[in-house]
Amino acid sequence: MLSRRLSTLAAFSAKSRLSSTTNVALMGLRSQSARLFSTQQEPSNVEQVNDIVIIGGGPAGLTMALALKNSPLTQSMKISLIEGGDLDKIRSWSPPDNFYENRVVSLTPSSVKFLQSIGAWDEFSHDRIQSYDEMKVWDGLSDAQLEFNPAILGENTDIAYMVEVFNIQHSLLKRIDKLNESLGKNKLEIIQKSRVKSITQGENNESVGQSEWPIVHLDNGKSIKTRLLVGCDGANSPVRTFAGIESRGWDYNRQGLVATLKLEWEDFRNIAWQRFLPTGPIAMLPLPNGFASLVWSTTPELAEHLKSLSSKDFVAMVNAAFRLKDVDLRYMYTMKEGLTEELEWRRQHTIIENEDNSIPLMAVDVLDRSRASFPLKLKHADTYVSERVALVGDAAHTTHPLAGQGLNMGQADVKSLVNALETAVKRGSDIGSSLSLEPYFSERYLPNHLLLGVVDKLHKIYSWRSPVIVAGRSIGLNLVNKFDLVKKFLMSQASK
Repeated sequence: MLSRRLSTLAAFSAKSRLSSTTNVALMGLRSQSARLFSTQQEPSNVEQVNDIVIIGGGPAGLTMALALKNSPLTQSMKISLIEGGDLDKIRSWSPPDNFYENRVVSLTPSSVKFLQSIGAWDEFSHDRIQSYDEMKVWDGLSDAQLEFNPAILGENTDIAYMVEVFNIQHSLLKRIDKLNESLGKNKLEIIQKSRVKSITQGENNESVGQSEWPIVHLDNGKSIKTRLLVGCDGANSPVRTFAGIESRGWDYNRQGLVATLKLEWEDFRNIAWQRFLPTGPIAMLPLPNGFASLVWSTTPELAEHLKSLSSKDFVAMVNAAFRLKDVDLRYMYTMKEGLTEELEWRRQHTIIENEDNSIPLMAVDVLDRSRASFPLKLKHADTYVSERVALVGDAAHTTHPLAGQGLNMGQADVKSLVNALETAVKRGSDIGSSLSLEPYFSERYLPNHLLLGVVDKLHKIYSWRSPVIVAGRSIGLNLVNKFDLVKKFLMSQASK
């Protein structure tokens, strides 16, 4: 499959090497670009004509909109962001100090740097962000481990920042609203509580410069024709469907169970913990004020069972998953109650090495209504672009959460696409043409494809109970753990 992807990249690269005759023709057309590539007067059957329409008001869509309006090269464009939900609720988001959302993501230093460059990072509620500079990963069947710490990465080097998704959206909206105040007629149009009813292709006989532009039809009756349609609309992207772009992959037959935990006391070690169990990895990630975010990838049956447990028994099961052997866990998975007592009995009769230092603190509670689960899939679009369409984030790729890279991949997509559009503007090119969008696809497809592949292989390798495979992966993990240079390289790649 990778060879076919590389062939696709090569084909795009070949297309970008224009003949000298074509280059001359393009240079001749540039003098007319202001007329041909500017937004034309709207036709009578379309309510509005745009330069760019962004579908989706999640982190990817809001970041895309802000980055475009923050750039001097693109801020004068007519841009609309369409979101089916109520963004005003996110604008007014003000949770109490003793509550954290269950939708939490890790932002890498590269993602933070990009958010700083577009003026969003200063708008974050920083008292609700928890960085971590150490990570411990170990095998649930062999206890082979991999450890990243400040001594390897360098002092004052954070691996990532744990941030609630609402905090990201709230901050992006704050920055957009402030920017809009200074942009006047060029401000970003936000259309909320309106869903995309359909997307159609413009007719060939329409006005010059607008032939076959996408037309977005909303359920509020509004229609918008646009030079470029950007799909930040998730894994089931209507924009991707409209463009006829195939997305290939598979379901893992696993659920990602998330919850917000209260720890026995505030852990000042700032460590991210992950244990690979045969049913899937379980991770505990630090939050401020003695809270932690849980991400437990497991079978659909076990996910439903865990959600059905009482808070007390659920917490006991989480603590057991980081401490007990697989044989003990398999027995406890069958229990519907009494797990707290069962855990205590097994802790008394089981030797747990370095319990104080090599595993996370005990959880003592789970926040009400914080338990939720979602299906895990690997999906990758054949391409991220077609004529007048670009896909960003989950619309282009979805991955297993074990590496915590899904949102960061989307942020890198946004940065790359904005750079491509800025280049097109500098050259006087049509921002919706495949030629203008190709550099984005060429830059992002292969890194995303490689990361998806690595995460997929890790998931599969750690799903096996075979003694031979367990021994092989354990030897490999322990070997990597002995070489600081290798670990430093791995972390530098993960933080890009």
